Amino acid sequence: MAAYHYRECGLDNVTIDGVAPCRDDDGDEVIMIPNISGLHRAIATAIVHHKAGMSGKELRFLRTEMGMTQAELATVVHLDAQSVGRWERGECPIDPNAEALIRLLAVERLKLKSNTDSVEELSRWCVSKAAPQPILIDGNDPKNYRPLAA
Repeated sequence: MAAYHYRECGLDNVTIDGVAPCRDDDGDEVIMIPNISGLHRAIATAIVHHKAGMSGKELRFLRTEMGMTQAELATVVHLDAQSVGRWERGECPIDPNAEALIRLLAVERLKLKSNTDSVEELSRWCVSKAAPQPILIDGNDPKNYRPLAA
């Protein structure tokens, strides 16, 4: 079992621990990842529970996992779609109040487990400067992916 840097989700900071490479028909070593939807839920859970601001790429990941357009998300946070686009491209920091609401929306829409009962605590994690944090996922049981403490 090895660690696999999972860039296919659009994020540069996701590593799946416990992935076993296999050989394809040509004898090349490949990685097979079962239960992509479960993996993406684990990634979303890790993003929502970062104890620092989320990056633009992480925001884009959550938005697409929620099945929302930039305009739809902008409506929820009472801003315009251009603001959401600027956040996702990293042109400006994500508004901390909007970020807190987006985290709560992701928990609700994606039916994520929340490891905090306090909106106040979650709000403290939403700061105007994102701090890149590694996202480590336990891949030993693909039926039950879960974030690992970084």
